[in-house]
Amino acid sequence: MNAQWGVVIVAAGKGTRMRTAESKQYLTLRDKPILVHTLELFQSMDETAAIALVVGQADIGRCKEWVAQYGLTKVTAIVQGGSERQHSVHLGLKALPSHLQWVMVHDGVRPLVTQQAVRACCTAAMKGEDQGAAVIAVPVKDTIKQVNDSGVIVATPDRRSLWAIQTPQAFRRDLLTRAHETAEADRFLGTDDAMVVERLNVPVVVAEGEYTNIKITTPDDLPYAEFLLGMRESVQVSDKIRIELKGEVSQ
Repeated sequence: MNAQWGVVIVAAGKGTRMRTAESKQYLTLRDKPILVHTLELFQSMDETAAIALVVGQADIGRCKEWVAQYGLTKVTAIVQGGSERQHSVHLGLKALPSHLQWVMVHDGVRPLVTQQAVRACCTAAMKGEDQGAAVIAVPVKDTIKQVNDSGVIVATPDRRSLWAIQTPQAFRRDLLTRAHETAEADRFLGTDDAMVVERLNVPVVVAEGEYTNIKITTPDDLPYAEFLLGMRESVQVSDKIRIELKGEVSQ
C-alpha cells in the first residue's frame, strides 16, 4: 500500500458496562493504559501518516502527557468528542491533515488488533477504489435467533451470511466525509461508520479479521485481553530466540 493513511481513534465513551469509576479505555492492561496499546499499534505501522485521537474534554490533558511519554509522534491532534460516537468520528475526520485521502476509524478499546488485520482491511478498501469502503469482520460461530418483544423466536438467519463487524473500518476520505455530512443533515445515527456509508448505496467490502480483536467492554473482557496479550508476547519471545539460535548455528 503506497497510500498514507489517516487514523481516527475513538475513545470518548464512558463505558458504563465495565462498572468501573475509570473509563474503560484508561484502565491498565498489563503495564499501560488500554488506549496506549491501541495507539502504539498504529504508531508502529509505516502506512500511518497521522492519528486524530478523540476523547472526552476532561481527558485531553492526560492523553497529551501519554503521547509525549510513549513517543506517539503520529498523534497530530487530540480533540474533544461529541455527544455520540458518530459525532466524535466526524470531529476526528476534520482534525486529520487535509492532504490525506484515505482514513481508518478504530475503537480505542480494541488494543489487540494486529498489523495484518489492519492491512487486510486497507487493501480491501483500496481494491474497490471506485467505492473505497471496507471493514474487517469474523464469521459468526453461534446460531443467531431473531426474537420479538415478547421473547419469542421469529426467525433463524442463515449463519453463513452473518459476520461480526469489528474495527478498523477503512474508507476513501471524501466518501466517509460525505456520508457523515449526509447523516448529520438527516439526523441519522448509525451503529458504525459502515452504516452511514451504506446509506449512500455504496458497497462496503468485508475482509476477514481475527477473533482475538476483542472490544474491551465488560469486566470479563479485561482478564481475557491480559491472557491474549501474554500469549502474544510469549510467541514473540519464542520466535526471537528461534531466530537467534538459527543465526548462531549458521555461523
